[in-house]
Amino acid sequence: MAVSSGTGRRVGKIFAWLLAALVILIVALVIFILSFDWNRARPYIDDKVSQAIGRPFAINGDLKVGWRHAVGETGWRGWVPWPRFSAANIAIGNPDWTKQPQFATLDEIDFEVEVLPLLAHDIEIPAINLVNPSVDLERLVDGRNNWTFKLPSSSRPTEWKLDLHDIAFAKGNIALSDQQKKVEVQMVVDTLGQPIPIGDALKQQEAASRSASAQAVGRAGARQLAAQAEAEAASEAKAASAAAAYEAAAQASGASGASATSGVAASSGALATSGAAAPAETTSGSASPAAAVSGASGTAPGARRATPLYAIGWTVKGTYNRTPVSGSGKLGGVLALQDANRPFPVQADVKAGDLHIAFVGTLTDPAHLGALDLRLWLQGNSMARLYSLTGVTLPETPPYATEGRLIGQFKSSGNVFTYENFTGRVGGSDLNGSLTYTGREPRPLLQGELESHLLQFSDLAPVIGADSNASKARRGDAAAQPSNRVLPVEEFRTDRWKAIDADVKFTGRRIIKNANLPITDLYTHVVMTDGVLSLVPLKFGVAGGSLVSDIHLDGSAAPLKGRFAMSARHVKLKQLFPTFKTMQNALGEINGDASLSATGNSPAALAATSNGELKALVTEGTVSRLLMEAAGLNVANVVYEKLFGTSNVKINCAAADFVATDGVLEARVFALDTGDAVINIDGQVNLRDETMDLGVHPHTKGFRVFSLRSPLYVKGTFKDPHVGVNAAALALRGGAAVGLGLINPFAALIPLLAPSNNKPLPCARLLAQARQMPKAPPPGVKQQPKAPISLEGAPVNKSPGGASSPAAVDRKPATQSPASAAEYKGS
Repeated sequence: MAVSSGTGRRVGKIFAWLLAALVILIVALVIFILSFDWNRARPYIDDKVSQAIGRPFAINGDLKVGWRHAVGETGWRGWVPWPRFSAANIAIGNPDWTKQPQFATLDEIDFEVEVLPLLAHDIEIPAINLVNPSVDLERLVDGRNNWTFKLPSSSRPTEWKLDLHDIAFAKGNIALSDQQKKVEVQMVVDTLGQPIPIGDALKQQEAASRSASAQAVGRAGARQLAAQAEAEAASEAKAASAAAAYEAAAQASGASGASATSGVAASSGALATSGAAAPAETTSGSASPAAAVSGASGTAPGARRATPLYAIGWTVKGTYNRTPVSGSGKLGGVLALQDANRPFPVQADVKAGDLHIAFVGTLTDPAHLGALDLRLWLQGNSMARLYSLTGVTLPETPPYATEGRLIGQFKSSGNVFTYENFTGRVGGSDLNGSLTYTGREPRPLLQGELESHLLQFSDLAPVIGADSNASKARRGDAAAQPSNRVLPVEEFRTDRWKAIDADVKFTGRRIIKNANLPITDLYTHVVMTDGVLSLVPLKFGVAGGSLVSDIHLDGSAAPLKGRFAMSARHVKLKQLFPTFKTMQNALGEINGDASLSATGNSPAALAATSNGELKALVTEGTVSRLLMEAAGLNVANVVYEKLFGTSNVKINCAAADFVATDGVLEARVFALDTGDAVINIDGQVNLRDETMDLGVHPHTKGFRVFSLRSPLYVKGTFKDPHVGVNAAALALRGGAAVGLGLINPFAALIPLLAPSNNKPLPCARLLAQARQMPKAPPPGVKQQPKAPISLEGAPVNKSPGGASSPAAVDRKPATQSPASAAEYKGS
């Protein structure tokens, strides 16, 4: 027992000495820390950090170490003091090729370190406080940048682990000079006075963006856009509710289709982002934004979770691609970036030139750019301006405003972004649909389907540069259309065609246009591959029929090479001239085809170099007798029809066959045969200088009294055409009447009497000719000349200069039955 008691006393003394030594050591350490001038350690620390980051590092102010009782710790842990480090006036240098000498500066940094975790090689820092941080980021054209640090490699992994709980800072400044992306911006970052829920930010941004939409498309357009968006949201909310009900029913019945149910749940969460009411309940009481964020993180709809909060605000000003940029926005807390499972909230409202872009939403795993889910608003003067910002090639348009949901997936094989179920206004038209951008090699791809329920035809003019100079000025285009030209001279931007491939379908359900324009609807499928733009087809509903074109524009080389194949089917004569009263009783259809090729970088240049053929035929119709009598200048019959009736005459056939040679259209045959007359038209249409020189030669059937029967002409330019009577021929007939009147007053009537010409056009032959599809040479190759169609027995048109052109009259009887329109090739 004595031995045991002595051993116990010795052990107790040992522990007492050890405890005393530990206390002394701690006290000495505390005294050392409190009394030591830590500024003496600055050279050592500067040198070690400089070696670690490969850049000059310097603490130019005071370096201090103090002790502080732990805040929030209880029990004996609350007695363990934590060291508190602070350093002032810190600078990190730049490589020697940069403009700015410093990469980053900091007025002050201070932080605490928990002591006990150090025993397990864990460096736990509750918070770091940064005062006025400033960072200058630079990148050269060759790709060198100053934000990539060359850290020394280690042969083995470190045993120490850093755990940072929070970062707090006062106002910070970030400057970015990126010569590759042509970016020069200054950003100011600061903490928000109070965290803002994402739902509140969404409401604020929606109100601000719809106000901006009113500036772009007018108040009426903005109201219509809001109505479109709300209708879309209501539809999505209904679908989400139905999906949630289906999922609940499946779970209640113990359904085993987990994959299908989860897919419906994901859809339900996705729909919530569009602004529709969502089934998810959040702590802030703002259902739809929180549901959207919850869906982004993979949480099932209906699960209760905290709403993401904005903690940091920022403003930016500078230039992007030489375009002025300014804006502001909000971000989540800095440490939220470290949590791949926590949705990181983002918000921005930025102007770049005339482009206004705003979004509210979340990023998933922002440190590695996993995915994004945003509510996106866009406004601008023309969609073509998006190219400089996004690299997406779009056509020139009137001012526009859109809003919808942007979903993005960042993948190593190529990023994928979908502007899903967006609504918009473009000029006076509505626009709805979805577009998907896929990053791939060698060019990205834009796919989608767009639809307009009410399309203003005038809103299509900027697509081909056919809008007015005032419209061009409003959208910031320097190109001006000459006042004496009709065909657009604005050049296609073929350099942009090579930047992206496209496969987009567009449908215009109903076209709003002038009363005299018989176009009802539009459909086109736009395909762009390696600089070649194709519209296959471009289809218009015209006058109860259709006008279908296949257009191929090869912009891969200069000049652009174009190929055009067009067909008109079942175009009704009556509907073709809706405001022409004398045509309202007309019956019959026009069918035709054209094949052209051309070179040039604008619509006007393509027209001026076009080569090929155009053909059209009208069969089995009727036309106003008044119109026919007027065309023949049969004065007495016109008066009679005006007074006593508007009877119609039958169209046996009408045919047009033009050959285009270097932009000049020559009529091989252009004639109309009715029961009352045969009318032949000759001459040419010059697309190079936009002029016309056509002669109209009427030949009556049956006896006519007081018929001047003089050729008519159509001359002038497309901009200022002139239609009139051939003065020389009219003067000749008038002079003959005067001369005979001097001999005998009754003889003066002889030149005004029109004898019958009872010879019809050879309709069967014309129909056979029309059945031969037109052909065009390769782009840039001149059309081979073709002789006029010889129609034996036709009346001869005498021009004032004495030249004649054969018109078509067959020897067959007038009762010949022409072929029906149904026989027309392709009808």
